[in-house]
Amino acid sequence: MDVRMFTVGQVAENCFLLRADGADHALIVDPGDEAPKILAAVDELGVEVDAILVTHTHFDHIGAVAPVAAATGAPVWCPELESPVLADINSYVPWPGFGPFESYEADHTISGGEKLELAGLEIDVIFTPGHSPGHVTYSIPSERAIFSGDVLFQGSVGRVDLPGGDGPTLMESIRTLVESHPPETSVYPGHMGITTLGAERQSNPFLAELAG
Repeated sequence: MDVRMFTVGQVAENCFLLRADGADHALIVDPGDEAPKILAAVDELGVEVDAILVTHTHFDHIGAVAPVAAATGAPVWCPELESPVLADINSYVPWPGFGPFESYEADHTISGGEKLELAGLEIDVIFTPGHSPGHVTYSIPSERAIFSGDVLFQGSVGRVDLPGGDGPTLMESIRTLVESHPPETSVYPGHMGITTLGAERQSNPFLAELAG
């Protein structure tokens, strides 16, 4: 699988452009900001974007959804619980100085448990709340890869002090990911660097209770 990471916006969010090796169809995960930068990469690769996948709807992950969707014609998949936020982004920005952003009505909603076939890839949607109420993780088992949004980071985990956050729920979501995927699974997170589940289970201080 060919995965390109773009760190965008004031909060340094990771957007991913991915495709099967050599494929001319691709997916975008969490286009948070800087739509021209993301679209330039799409043009450079010469790919058709088959879908935009949203892990959760904090503004730094969805700020460029509308312009990227408009430019590519790609449908947007969004957690069902959080689709009202995507449809009215600016009402949910918790701090001044960010935006304004263009809202978007999700084309498809998901809640976890779905199996998607997009751009030649088979994707499992896993419900992973805790950082936000409807957060999902996208897993591509054949590639041993997960797109974890703000659930799990390199050496850290998602914050739980925003509306709808809950620490024990987040840890249970992380446990689900760790116990259902092999340790060599690559983790493509919403912030910071790419890692693996095994590396985080062994060295991430927040996962100490899962290390045994």
